[in-house]
Amino acid sequence: MRDLKYLAAYSIPLVAFVGVYLKGVASFATPVYAFVMLPVLELILPLDGRNPDKNEELSLLKKKIFDWLLYLNLPIVFGILFFSLLTLTTADLSTFERVGIILSTGIVFGVNGINVGHELGHRQASWERFLGKALLLPSLYMHFYVEHNFGHHKHAATPEDPATARYNQSVYSFWFTSTIRQYINAWRIQKRLLSKKDQFFLSFGNDMLWYVVIQAIYLFIIFSIFGLNGLLFAIAMAIVGFLLLETVNYIEHYGLLRQKRESGRYERVMACHSWNSNHVIGRIVLYELTRHSDHHYKSSKKYQALACHESSPQMPFGYPTSMVLSLIPPLWFRIMNKRVPAEMISSHGYSVSL
Repeated sequence: MRDLKYLAAYSIPLVAFVGVYLKGVASFATPVYAFVMLPVLELILPLDGRNPDKNEELSLLKKKIFDWLLYLNLPIVFGILFFSLLTLTTADLSTFERVGIILSTGIVFGVNGINVGHELGHRQASWERFLGKALLLPSLYMHFYVEHNFGHHKHAATPEDPATARYNQSVYSFWFTSTIRQYINAWRIQKRLLSKKDQFFLSFGNDMLWYVVIQAIYLFIIFSIFGLNGLLFAIAMAIVGFLLLETVNYIEHYGLLRQKRESGRYERVMACHSWNSNHVIGRIVLYELTRHSDHHYKSSKKYQALACHESSPQMPFGYPTSMVLSLIPPLWFRIMNKRVPAEMISSHGYSVSL
């Protein structure tokens, strides 16, 4: 039964489906569930810092149930997308209900779409990476695959990384800097990858061009089926989805910096360069994304086998709760700034007394 605990990740699209179906106040059920009920549960339930031993890890990695729990998110995400757009464009809804449905569907895109797409994007099998990219499509964030895999994992916790939030940077500022810099950086990385293969910009090997084409076709299909309003709703849902991702990016490395050696190179990525959380709810709903340090230590390691490192800085709350706190910058800074290691604060150019 312990293996089935990740079924809890389906609770978010389930709540979203019910909310869209019932409409009215229920249309806001998903944001209330994700950012009120789950944080309350995180505060009540005890932490679980247990790591699987070597034999248990090998056993976990052999079980295909953990992979299928990821694959099933594909029909779930696209099913919620279709149902939400159908409801938004055919039902007599108030503005209040439309906003609730857009937020609810966008949260599904972020949690069950981008988050699972991120996990599958690190897999060795090309067809699994294909599924991962497909899950990034509804959020119009397919470039994330290129920037994250070839950029973020190399530059995490450095000023060169768009997805690392600086000390005292608000999440709202980070939304702009991260989304813009990541997109630009993805094109730069793609250009470099093409150059290594002696391929031209206009070639079949330019994944970034393919992503532009695929996303344009996706939006055209939505426009053809649901009209202009449906297209605008789909774009709004996508924005909610990728802003949810960027909020997670914000809390994952906030204020943490790798030290630069005399050679001019940064020290290697270590467990101390990612915030970790052992809060049970966030762990299972986000497929162990909260054990982020181990993910950076070995990005190909499957989620069910990720471990907690003692040297990882620990978040005082789980990821859902931390995401809510990040939306209130003064409170976030008051709680988190004192937890950032002093040497990293000084690297940002701030006095340690802060």
